[in-house]
Amino acid sequence: MMVFGLIALIAGAASALMFASIVSGALISLVLVYLAPLPLMLAAIAWGPLCGALGGVVATLVIAGALSPPLALGYGLAFALPAWWLGHLAMLGRPVASGIAGSDTASPQVEWYPLGRILLWIAALATLLTAGSLYSLGSDASAISDAMRRGFAKILSLVSETTVTESDPRVGLMVAVIPVLVAASQMATLTLNLWLAAKVAAVSGRLHRPWPDLSSTSLPPMTLVALCVALAFSFFSGMTGVLAVVVTTVLMMAYALVGFAVLHTITRDLANRGIWLATAYAIVFMFSVSLILLTALGLADAVFGFRERFQRNRQPPPLPTT
Repeated sequence: MMVFGLIALIAGAASALMFASIVSGALISLVLVYLAPLPLMLAAIAWGPLCGALGGVVATLVIAGALSPPLALGYGLAFALPAWWLGHLAMLGRPVASGIAGSDTASPQVEWYPLGRILLWIAALATLLTAGSLYSLGSDASAISDAMRRGFAKILSLVSETTVTESDPRVGLMVAVIPVLVAASQMATLTLNLWLAAKVAAVSGRLHRPWPDLSSTSLPPMTLVALCVALAFSFFSGMTGVLAVVVTTVLMMAYALVGFAVLHTITRDLANRGIWLATAYAIVFMFSVSLILLTALGLADAVFGFRERFQRNRQPPPLPTT
């Protein structure tokens, strides 16, 4: 029990320190803030969700004492709570019986929470966090837009050392794209932190479940319907349209991640597969617009079932019967 509490304390202190590094103004602090949920996720995966929850409470109290209670509240809602919940879902499983029902040969196994549903939870959390950050600027679309215009006009004025008005086209472009960028950033950050936490737990021998087959990740069929509905509502005005754009963005990011899974599956028989995958990852890292191609691949797999067809074609023909 003492070790359990010490782990929670260390995880909470590390997460709080990474989050508080933003006050230093150093460029590396941006990376540390993005990775602030990592210690809590690792604690929740390797030592259980209670350890992650205690670590989150410790980090929130530390930030409240060192910085301010409102900032601590924001940290708790935006960092600690998602980290604990995703760590809990990653280790969530239920026993199922294998073999013939009612026979003595049936052995208990564990059915783990599907990766596709975890991806949907990440999308839901990214939507809530983005919506919360937008509503912190105002109560309606016009107030949020005006606040962003004033802020971006000041930033551009400082950068260019000239007076930039709120009607500047560059300001309007930034106001239009910032909800998309924030939503995509939240989606990518939560996914990366969860993957890193699980990988560290696996390497250290603390991952108490088999490493999942990431290439088999697929979203529930109704996700495509939700994406179409969100895309239709994104043409509306006001907060309805803004929130629909956020939902559309996170769901398209989810399908882009599925596109990576499809890419890993359909390249299994290629020579120099590692080089092809490394090249694909490098292109995505350098040119973010290439995510559109991966999103299209993920959507196409959801409609046409590319991976299922690939797996069927790879199966050896049945042995002839005599």
